[in-house]
Amino acid sequence: MSQAVATQNSATSLTGLLMQLTDRTLLLPNVAVAELIPYRAPQVSEGMPSWFLGQIAWRDLRLPLLSFEAASDGQATVSSGSRVAVINALGGRPAVKFIAVLVQGIPRSIKVGAELVRAGVTLSPLELDAVQFGEAVLKIPDLLGLEQKLADAGLI
Repeated sequence: MSQAVATQNSATSLTGLLMQLTDRTLLLPNVAVAELIPYRAPQVSEGMPSWFLGQIAWRDLRLPLLSFEAASDGQATVSSGSRVAVINALGGRPAVKFIAVLVQGIPRSIKVGAELVRAGVTLSPLELDAVQFGEAVLKIPDLLGLEQKLADAGLI
């Protein structure tokens, strides 16, 4: 019986990552993040949107680095605790396997399941939903929408 309960629990929960931004906390599936790397100054080009921070090198690739906050009607903030989350691209573009997102601090792994309840808060652009987790409101990002925003701007 305990084996059945363990199987049932694993089927109803998943491992998520809490990614702290300057003005909100995102909840992503653990498998969405390829790697967390230290922040490094990106190669910047003139005339780019404020949410596009530039290009960074990662594993012999050049990745677009962006600020989720700025892309979602907020402001980009780089601090001493900034890191870069390398996200697996979901859009099926052959030349785009990863995008890089500026985060604050180190993401925290959590198990989530039925205890998540939809939060009745206003969503910003690029947020699919919001959930209550204890006292915290976690935002579910639209990663496909973020990738499409890069494509629409001609950046990928």
